[in-house]
Amino acid sequence: MIWTQWAVLGFLSVIVLSLLFTRIKPVFLFAGVALVSFLSGMTPLPALMENFTNPSLLTLVLLVLVSTALEKTRLISWVGRNISQGGQSSAVAKLGLSTAFLSSFTNNTAVVVSLISAIKRNPNHAPSKLLLPLSYTAILGGTLTLIGTSTNLIINSFVEDVGLPSLHFFTPTLIGLAVLMAGLVILIPLSHFLPDHDETHQDELPYFLEARVESNSPLIGKSVKENGLRNLRRLFLAEMVRNGQTIAPVCPDTPLQEGDRLLFCGDVESVASLQDIQGLRLFGQHHLNGQNLQEVVISHSASIRGQTLKTAQFREQFDAVVVAIRRGHERLAGGLGNIELHAGDILVIVPGKRFHQQKASFNREFVQVNGLDSSARLDSGKSIFVLLGFLVTVVFALTGVFPLIKGLAIYLLLLLVSRIVSLSELKRRFPMEIVVIVGAALSLAQLMISSGLSDRMGSWFMSVFNGWGMYGGLIAVYFLALILTELITNNAAAALTFPIAYSLALSYHSDPMPFIMAILFGASASFISPYGYQTNLLVYRVGNYRLTDYIKIGLPLSLVYSIVVLSLIPIFFPF
Repeated sequence: MIWTQWAVLGFLSVIVLSLLFTRIKPVFLFAGVALVSFLSGMTPLPALMENFTNPSLLTLVLLVLVSTALEKTRLISWVGRNISQGGQSSAVAKLGLSTAFLSSFTNNTAVVVSLISAIKRNPNHAPSKLLLPLSYTAILGGTLTLIGTSTNLIINSFVEDVGLPSLHFFTPTLIGLAVLMAGLVILIPLSHFLPDHDETHQDELPYFLEARVESNSPLIGKSVKENGLRNLRRLFLAEMVRNGQTIAPVCPDTPLQEGDRLLFCGDVESVASLQDIQGLRLFGQHHLNGQNLQEVVISHSASIRGQTLKTAQFREQFDAVVVAIRRGHERLAGGLGNIELHAGDILVIVPGKRFHQQKASFNREFVQVNGLDSSARLDSGKSIFVLLGFLVTVVFALTGVFPLIKGLAIYLLLLLVSRIVSLSELKRRFPMEIVVIVGAALSLAQLMISSGLSDRMGSWFMSVFNGWGMYGGLIAVYFLALILTELITNNAAAALTFPIAYSLALSYHSDPMPFIMAILFGASASFISPYGYQTNLLVYRVGNYRLTDYIKIGLPLSLVYSIVVLSLIPIFFPF
């Protein structure tokens, strides 16, 4: 082996061993390798810059950014309401199909983030019964289209980089549909064996919120219990104010009337919960339209201490609307606008354009500001605009009107102009780690190919699987990607496996497509570990799962997934 091959092999060894046995983030490892290869002269600057501006990578970045608006639409609320209806099997089936559909057209991590809060709020099922199926079906849905997951777009960038034709939007769809159906058949019965963790305690719901029953509300005339207001997760109906009279505690059989003010105890996500209930208008809701929520703490020097929101004219003074108040774990009472404000009170606010421009006043009134991950829902009109705009962008790309990357750029510009998303939101959501990892991984893959290391590794694979033929090599590539995905990450697995698979296909004088599909599906097959795929990690803490839960559900799913994939690849993509 020549020195460049030894150097690239050293890079690979450092990355794999560090990911397995240290806590160093993948972004630092890949960035370090790219920097060393540049400084050593192995990767020239133009090639390095070209890797970081790869069209597939830029498309992935734009998809992550536009998903910021998609998360705020009423579609997420609709999915959340529907999955809570019916039994466990019905809920998993509906959740699986809707999650897979959403994941096939937008970033699956964004879909999981959006639906976690809806699942936590559903009144009929413990979140731990649904969160792991949510992650698994998002992974399965990501295999349906080219843009369904970052892994697919990363693999496509490798495909284009070696001079092969770009993958089409629906290239993986037929196999993806088969694994989705097979996965649901396995997940529905196995979900019954998931733990039942339901940790909703009233003393953990510190925020105080208010909502009013609107005229012509479907809630009018029905009791609190019939309207499902006694079974809201992470949201407790503390009292009701009717015609100036306070009713506390609220009897489950009390019928609701127009104008009733319902006072709830809840968490930050309760703002979205109350917006989702038809016929209820959250306090300050007419000012909510997709903005990010923020927390502010009232200072000891604040002039608004001892005043109510109404007497302080809070909205006019600070250009912000208060939607929830917290005072430690104290149970507040009375209407939200009538609560006397104290130093140390935490307000959940929706800031206007002038809120941060009043620095002197702001520093006197508030001690600190925390940006929250939660945001208000868009109204129906803007929700339709966001969904139709995204649909038109995808359709135009499929029909060849203009490339997807241009359509997403125009769409994102429209979202900014219409103020559905803000620059500050996009800065928070910019996937810097993905950009660094993918750009560096492309450089590493180029080095593996140009140095001849991938050819050597391909020859080694051929010798090990001698007698197994091309199908044996395909199986080896698939399980290499799958194992690396479970041990490290999906994107890193794709980056490390692609050069080997491509060289192996050339050695066999085979069409590379079967091997590319093996990587595409193998690198997305993270079901046994919470660490291999980001969606698995997202639900790990929220669902209070153990590693055994992933093995118990994920191992059978992984086996069925692998059988279906390895059976269908040679049929749809012959050697």
